[in-house]
Amino acid sequence: MLMSVFAYGPAAIFLRKPERERLEAQTAPFDAKTAFFVAEPAEMYLKGKLIKKEGGKATVETITGKTLTVKEEDIHPMNPPKYDKIEDMAMMTHLNEPTVLYNLKERFASWMIYTYSGLFCVVVNPYKWLPVYDAQVVNAYRGKKRIEAPPHIFSISDNAYQFMLTDRENQSILITGESGAGKTVNTKRVIQYFATIAVTGGKKSEGSSGKIKGSLEDQIIAANPLLEAYGNAKTVRNDNSSRFGKFIRIHFGTSGKLSSADIETYLLEKSRVTFQLSAERSYHIFYQLMTGHKPELLEALLITTNPYDYHMISQGEVTVKSIDDIEEFIATDTAIDILGFSLEEKLGIYKLTGAVMHHGNMKFKQKQREEQAEPDGNEVADKIAYLMGLNSADMLKALCYPRVKVGNEMVTKGQTVPQVNNSVSALCKSVYEKMFLWMVIRINEMLATKQPRQFFIGVLDIAGFEIFDVSAVSELLKFLYKLWKVTCIFTCISQTIETIFISAVQQLGAALHQLHQ
Repeated sequence: MLMSVFAYGPAAIFLRKPERERLEAQTAPFDAKTAFFVAEPAEMYLKGKLIKKEGGKATVETITGKTLTVKEEDIHPMNPPKYDKIEDMAMMTHLNEPTVLYNLKERFASWMIYTYSGLFCVVVNPYKWLPVYDAQVVNAYRGKKRIEAPPHIFSISDNAYQFMLTDRENQSILITGESGAGKTVNTKRVIQYFATIAVTGGKKSEGSSGKIKGSLEDQIIAANPLLEAYGNAKTVRNDNSSRFGKFIRIHFGTSGKLSSADIETYLLEKSRVTFQLSAERSYHIFYQLMTGHKPELLEALLITTNPYDYHMISQGEVTVKSIDDIEEFIATDTAIDILGFSLEEKLGIYKLTGAVMHHGNMKFKQKQREEQAEPDGNEVADKIAYLMGLNSADMLKALCYPRVKVGNEMVTKGQTVPQVNNSVSALCKSVYEKMFLWMVIRINEMLATKQPRQFFIGVLDIAGFEIFDVSAVSELLKFLYKLWKVTCIFTCISQTIETIFISAVQQLGAALHQLHQ
């Protein structure tokens, strides 16, 4: 039974076609013999009226008044008006490229961004806030079957939750698409939904930082702003693009209450730490720290408020119109406290981040009459060494005269200036990656509880793909790895289905054999 739209409150107009519009579409005139979409270079497809078919050609009069003669395969039958803005495109009479695109376009024009297509939910990013995620909407979707409620990420989430409880099996939600499609936002909405409906009601405790540590639900939600600060950046198409993939497991007890969570990350884009295209930006955390919101941090990290003082993070843009770095830094800093990091750990994270920023300012020069590189001043190296707890002389020696293994012996190797610069870049990327992975490990430790875990729902958020003007080898490798991971997921699903099928056939055969005897 369909739910009343009143259950969704102000969100109703963004979720379902009004009843009056639905009734008008039922009685709208329509001639199935002449109603077609026709391919048109400027618009891709236009609605039109078929005039005639002759010799493998079709003549169509478009709604713009033009008459086009095209190949018969370039026209596609339209659906009756009652299918306009349909919630599940698998229910269409004619399912083809133009009917799918037209339906998505019409729904998007009414800000209905979620549409089903069989087992899938298609989301079109509105690039604006819509009031479809509040507590009233969460309650409206709770416990509802898919056919009972309009398309929504909450419906997908609730169905996974109900199937988990009913079938007593783990569930997974795969969120994929190009960069800027809205994957990260919808991943956060999935987590928000589970954190709301499966709340444990546990009390907040005092963390080692002396501040109140958040509840498990708060901590699961707080993991996102911290990981986004260190793993998201502006790309050509997306101001808040995830530059890593993540698989989040949300664990539940036998009664369906939240018990714990863990996060597995894939392929952080290390190259972005040291290089950005002109229309891009490095990771958000660098610019958050330089806002000056916490002046004591500027002093502790030995940094300024000017991003152009640091070459590695100022090769592209340094500000983003859609992002308030001060507001985001407050969210990041608060998330660290909610998750339960100690004050020492928190300062250590910031110090390593500052050290990474300083790496790009180290200068080296060639020794006279030699190819060997040597430091061109020690000031920057001293700052890095201080922030990382190292001896600057030892660090510079390791960069200029690295020890390598030759046979069974360790020997000192000379380095040219380009080689040392490459070593600095590699060190910088390695430090950032290891810090990121350490944070993920610590987050998982904090999200782990002693509560019994029976099932989990996994949410896979794969980093989006883009077409760059200049693509590095690392981008190609990342893209291939993503394809491989998705292939593995569906292969595993197929193998599981095959195993179940074979097992069922064997059991049926055994049962029939016993009956025959």
